[in-house]
Amino acid sequence: MIDLDRLDFTRGGGLVTVVTQDAATGAVLMVAHADREALERTLASGQMHYRSRTRGPWHKGATSGNVQRWVSLDADCDGDAVLARVEAAGPACHTGSVSCFGDSALAADTLATLDAVIAARASEDGAPATGSPPSYTRRLLGDRNLRLKKLGEELAELVAACAAGERDRAVEEAADLVYHALVALRAEGAGWDDVRRRLAERRGTNAAR
Repeated sequence: MIDLDRLDFTRGGGLVTVVTQDAATGAVLMVAHADREALERTLASGQMHYRSRTRGPWHKGATSGNVQRWVSLDADCDGDAVLARVEAAGPACHTGSVSCFGDSALAADTLATLDAVIAARASEDGAPATGSPPSYTRRLLGDRNLRLKKLGEELAELVAACAAGERDRAVEEAADLVYHALVALRAEGAGWDDVRRRLAERRGTNAAR
């Protein structure tokens, strides 16, 4: 829980900068400002409140429905900026774009985005509508033999492409392998965040050597 008493509102004329980030993908959705009252409302309501220099108090999504439920709020080292990790109910930008920074921001963590889609497929309840076949991801999640068979095939195809020195094909096969690996991990109750944490642990161990 963020400690508002440790924030420095004086540097920004009563405001702190708020960088709002998608909690699942890491994409930066928007940058805004907040005063103490806005952050108090944020903490109390569970949804993001800001303060516009021109419009005053601002509850994100109050009229559009594109609310942002905060997952975590963290102050920077100087106490004059806040990183808000959120789950967004809709676009962050008034133009209708998911991010105010365009598509480049959405690619901040493509693997996390892919993993989130796979997780959503895994959490879907029941069978698809009559006449609609299950998605490929759901088929893989529901069939262990198929899942492992495809994982092995994609690995073999990547090895073959690399052995043949076929760059473009190797890239395509690597993308297929990553997708199937994430599906396999999801079936075991794990995901990209678990892999990322393990890589970070390894990096810390290697740095200490």
